[in-house]
Amino acid sequence: MKRGLQRRSARFLVYGLVGWLTDSLFVAAHTGRRRPSSPLNVVVYGLAQPLFEPAHDRVRGRHVVTRAAAYAAGTLGVEYASGRVLRRLVGSAPWDYTGARLSVHGLVRLDYAPLWAAYGLALERLHDALVPHR
Repeated sequence: MKRGLQRRSARFLVYGLVGWLTDSLFVAAHTGRRRPSSPLNVVVYGLAQPLFEPAHDRVRGRHVVTRAAAYAAGTLGVEYASGRVLRRLVGSAPWDYTGARLSVHGLVRLDYAPLWAAYGLALERLHDALVPHR
């Protein structure tokens, strides 16, 4: 039991760091901002371990478009919910999309759905590398 928790915790950290690095590179490429994204994003991206892994296992055999749509919708939902929680706990979310054309309460951008879909498809490979399936 303890070993399983250690493995899940390690995967949480891997997902968190991969997400944080990807986010930091995207922001730098998109805006030219050179500093990394907030360390709070490590926790948000780490949620892939308890949330993405079971979702991936459920949709594993489905068509790529179905999986991509599920990942985009799920990620937008988690981004919105975690942003609301962070606003309540610390006063703001590390991201603010206020003023963006397809922003919802400044917490998500619906035009990022294709990016989140692609990110989810990429996470499939990471998940399978971290937890080999028979």
